[in-house]
Amino acid sequence: MTSYTENLQDLITRARFVLWDFDGPICRLFAGHRADFVATELVRWLDGSGWRHVLTHEERQLTDPYEVLRAVARRHPGSDLVAELEARLTREELRAASSARPTAHADRLVRAWAARGAGLAVTTNNSPAAARTYLGKRGLESCFGPHIYGRVQDPGLLKPHPHSLRQALAALGADPSEALMVGDGPSDLLAAQRAGVAFIGYARNDRKEKLLREAEAQHIVLSLSEVLRELGG
Repeated sequence: MTSYTENLQDLITRARFVLWDFDGPICRLFAGHRADFVATELVRWLDGSGWRHVLTHEERQLTDPYEVLRAVARRHPGSDLVAELEARLTREELRAASSARPTAHADRLVRAWAARGAGLAVTTNNSPAAARTYLGKRGLESCFGPHIYGRVQDPGLLKPHPHSLRQALAALGADPSEALMVGDGPSDLLAAQRAGVAFIGYARNDRKEKLLREAEAQHIVLSLSEVLRELGG
């Protein structure tokens, strides 16, 4: 067994608290309701509401709805415009939750960690309502209880800001040294580092793996079955 594998095993089996990113590690939220379509709809709404000028030409081509929200918030922080845009994004996420695709082995892994007595939380840039809706549909909400921490109205608190992770740690009564985050992107890694939490990167494809490696993630798995196996699941 390599040192890397030993360290990964130790990380997984010793975690008393596990913080989950939502879209990616738990499910593909936009599997049936595409994120690029949502981004386009947000831009169209801005145009139709007289806010075409708020985005640059490059920003109008964004395919990530969260980046559209960030771009508007940078120019109009704390405004009614940002609040309305965020509410529209939440409605699209709730719609997407009905057709979200479960990540392979995620349901079993959540239940396995819960069965071991680990405290679980969701720490996501998505709407907490969308996460709660999906988890309820999968019968997983009881594994997390009230500990679902997602986007608030200030987009400046989205990951890589550690706000949602710190909320979860405080509510769980967890010391960061006892916690582990499962995420799938550099923003998750940076948020975990800022919160003092260990990190496992889940890479479902080559692009995700490349981004995590470029961000210098120390532990990357290509399937959650690798984590489940270490738990004896």
